[in-house]
Amino acid sequence: MKVLYAEGVRITEHEANWGADAVVMADPAKNRGRIQEAVAVAKQADAIVLAIGTNESVSREAWADNHLGDVADLRLMSQQEDLVEAMLQTGKPVVALLINGRPLAMPTVAERVPAIVEAWYAGQEGGTAIGEVLFGDVNPGGKLPVTFPRHSGQLPVYYNRRPTSFRNHLDLTREPLWPFGFGLSYTTFALDDLRIASPTIGPGGRTEVTVRVTNKGARAGDEVVQIYIRDQVSSVTRPIKELRGFERVTLKPGESKQVRFTLGPDELSMIDRRMQRVVEPGRFDVMAGTSSNTTLSAVLEVR
Repeated sequence: MKVLYAEGVRITEHEANWGADAVVMADPAKNRGRIQEAVAVAKQADAIVLAIGTNESVSREAWADNHLGDVADLRLMSQQEDLVEAMLQTGKPVVALLINGRPLAMPTVAERVPAIVEAWYAGQEGGTAIGEVLFGDVNPGGKLPVTFPRHSGQLPVYYNRRPTSFRNHLDLTREPLWPFGFGLSYTTFALDDLRIASPTIGPGGRTEVTVRVTNKGARAGDEVVQIYIRDQVSSVTRPIKELRGFERVTLKPGESKQVRFTLGPDELSMIDRRMQRVVEPGRFDVMAGTSSNTTLSAVLEVR
């Protein structure tokens, strides 16, 4: 196999440095030249692995006026969007490899690039791990620990928001690009048969929740089954959804497994207006999914 390499663009003209005060963003003119060089290399390739994202100089803590770290725009910076477009225009298959320290607003990449690997800052063995994923030696099964917005104007955007107005913008949906808990693999999974063993319990009671997960694809893989709750009516405002359990399951092709969770006072309690932790009587939606965009729901009643 012949491997070709091109720099593409630089995010900063200097090497990334988390501790250095000064940050010099890349020269647009130089980046345009780098993109032309990348296109020339890409045209000789069978496929393109396009590394994009952030570096430590532009994704860091801002601890002083002379040591800035925050950004006003979550889009890809330093002509990276131009690089993405140039790679797509070659007509070659493109895999986007995200190397980043924070969520990015990148709807064009999500819509037009057929495969995206989120590696974050991958660490000392990151290259090995990324290679194993790209070549299919390992079936990835990671899940996002944060929500990815479509646009900076959506912020704040997170799954466990309060049940206040959540209208769309005139020019944009409020739904995120990728929700908390989201992640795909080289196989597909399906959830069904959500059951609550005792659909009515007391404030101090417990019940078992089960849901079946099935590997519908052609290779073994991992899925993370997630359980969320919502208190339908409460004395203080509660989130529309709260994660209350998750379990990673490894399944062979066609294999199914019943995954079990326990709900009790620890999972159902809240802090009331007197600042006391209590379980209030009422109905709770119990939801299951492979991300915070849950697909199954049942009702648990506390009396």
